[in-house]
Amino acid sequence: MLIEHTSKLIKGSLSRLLDRKKIALGITGSVGAVECVALARALMRHGAEVYTIMSQMAQKIIHPYLMEWATGNSVVTELTGQIEHITLAGKHDDHVDLLLIAPSTANTIGKIARGIDDTPVTTTASSAIGAGIPVIIVPAMHESMYDHPAVIENIEILKGMGVTIVSPRMEEAKAKIPEVATIVDHVLKVLGPRHLDGKHFVVTAGPTRGWVDRVRFITNPSTGKMGIAVAEELVRRGATVSLILGPTSENSSRLVETHKVSTSQEMLEAVMSELSARQTDGFVSAAAVLDYTPSKKEDRKMASGAASLNLELVPTKKIIEEARKAYKDLFIVGFKVESGVTDNELESRARTKIDAGICDLVIANDEQREGVAFGTDTNAVLIVGPNNYTRSVDLAPKREIARHIVDEIVNKMR
Repeated sequence: MLIEHTSKLIKGSLSRLLDRKKIALGITGSVGAVECVALARALMRHGAEVYTIMSQMAQKIIHPYLMEWATGNSVVTELTGQIEHITLAGKHDDHVDLLLIAPSTANTIGKIARGIDDTPVTTTASSAIGAGIPVIIVPAMHESMYDHPAVIENIEILKGMGVTIVSPRMEEAKAKIPEVATIVDHVLKVLGPRHLDGKHFVVTAGPTRGWVDRVRFITNPSTGKMGIAVAEELVRRGATVSLILGPTSENSSRLVETHKVSTSQEMLEAVMSELSARQTDGFVSAAAVLDYTPSKKEDRKMASGAASLNLELVPTKKIIEEARKAYKDLFIVGFKVESGVTDNELESRARTKIDAGICDLVIANDEQREGVAFGTDTNAVLIVGPNNYTRSVDLAPKREIARHIVDEIVNKMR
């Protein structure tokens, strides 16, 4: 009995967001092709079945055997009597759900825009566009080529056809293929569950600062990773998101509209401004906002060398409380960090915001537990809701924790 290719054992190991989805991955002759093994495997870990199509030039950069190993499926390197482009992307019930061309050279972009079909990738693209199958193209080339007026025009033509273009990373005078996670985010936005289509969220993330003088401030060790992960997951489910981000070196996906702030007051004002600017369905308060801030900021740098310094701190306004006062029906998710408490105490403290009617959900954790809260890529949380609802999520990457949190948001907002 034949067994499934062992490379497929990773399917669904990260999520089932692309379960039963079939993706044709077109690879062209850019050095960015070296990222395609990681890209294919990432898509598979979300549950997708991946079929590779390679141009002749792509095969000079990576061997088709490598992509066959990565996906567990044979690779299309030429079009034969099997009419592979139609098999994958024709007008029939068994076609792929998406054609992803990553990386795409300027040559390939021009050919697809003008309907020229002389490689397996361009011919499959023509068939996919004609069949109404979603197409995502990820350009990768030197910056001088990317800025050529004809390339710019061809990209606009493709956008006019409904093709999604993923902007490259502009580094070292090159338009480089984006990070794998960025490409996967675009795929998830097209193919993933659309539970939150038409809904808008405001999300806060990161620390805030309380300025002592022109060069000194108090803050906390938050990186914003958890809030950013939640914002990105909301977008993957179809929502639009306004992210209010405190001072951090972390960056959010280009799919997330980001507004950067510094102080607690600036974050409050940004949140209230966003809530009033458009119809908002949910507010996720994941930022580590300072509870206390210096009573005043000195206009100049204070002299050093004093034997002691007394600093008066005053409480800041609670952003979730201000949001609740202004918007009685807004769905609010709060985050609560404790230190060295029992599970029962963690739940009890989190539930106070539920019982007070301030939050619809509270995400609680204990920063003393290993791999949890500030400065880590992982987290473990207790999700607390009304009617004594609790759900514990064990230690996992923050992107995975974000999926569990958004699952709860989806379920509670139905």
